[in-house]
Amino acid sequence: MATELIQPPIPTCHVVPGTPKIRKVMKVHRAVLATHLKIKRSRFGEYPSGFRPISTIKVAEQSSALVGDDQETEEEPADCKTLAQIKVGLNQALQGINRGIFGVPSAKKSEIESLVELLEFQNPTPYPTQNLEKVGGCWKLVYSTITILGKKRTKLGLRDFIALGDFLQTIDVAEGKAVNVIKFNVRGLNMLNGQLTIEASFKITSKSVKAPRVDIKYENSTITPDQLMNVFRKNYDLLLSIFNPEGWLEISYVDESMRIGRDDKGNIFILERSEEDTPISFS
Repeated sequence: MATELIQPPIPTCHVVPGTPKIRKVMKVHRAVLATHLKIKRSRFGEYPSGFRPISTIKVAEQSSALVGDDQETEEEPADCKTLAQIKVGLNQALQGINRGIFGVPSAKKSEIESLVELLEFQNPTPYPTQNLEKVGGCWKLVYSTITILGKKRTKLGLRDFIALGDFLQTIDVAEGKAVNVIKFNVRGLNMLNGQLTIEASFKITSKSVKAPRVDIKYENSTITPDQLMNVFRKNYDLLLSIFNPEGWLEISYVDESMRIGRDDKGNIFILERSEEDTPISFS
């Protein structure tokens, strides 16, 4: 008598999941892959030198969002629109804080630094010390982590009768010279206007993409007119110690209208291109 082999039914728990779940997994894999590629293709590597991992996370989140759920989308490079959006956000964050010179709340400071790092991560000029023509000319300081607080502010009269004007920097690339000008207004002396001028020289010490660095050497400083020098005479050393640029500076971002730098003391500087011009004249 012949024996029939009958295959037992497959339990329902062993049934292969349907197509929708497979599609969902594939979409996740595409998103992860796109994120991975974007970070690996960065000019600065996976973590730019000196930058906090928070920036990389933010860029990863942004790039993963570019991958659509219902269609295959190739990775989009950071374009002018992306940079413009970040710069708009940064300019908004800088409103009403007087360049940060008298301090800003910690939350605001963190917001600004995060936006700065996003710009640095997508720097359109990866070798700024090899493209110094973009650095030359006149710039106006719009933010700095250098602060004048407490007794320093009181001694310099910046709490009562002296107001700070523009901070300007003119760079002569061909000569390797720079002039910083800090303008003041003395309300108690018939609206006396004057300025502190600091002259310096600089030279390139690193052309690395991770740390494009220049060394800055203090050369000379003056306060004009004489009436303003009389106001600051007792505290001139204090004033100079705050604004003296000597040390090294990393140019971490530069384009046609904005420049960002970090110095050896851990300070951040944000400058925008200015139409003004401060002639360089070394004595």
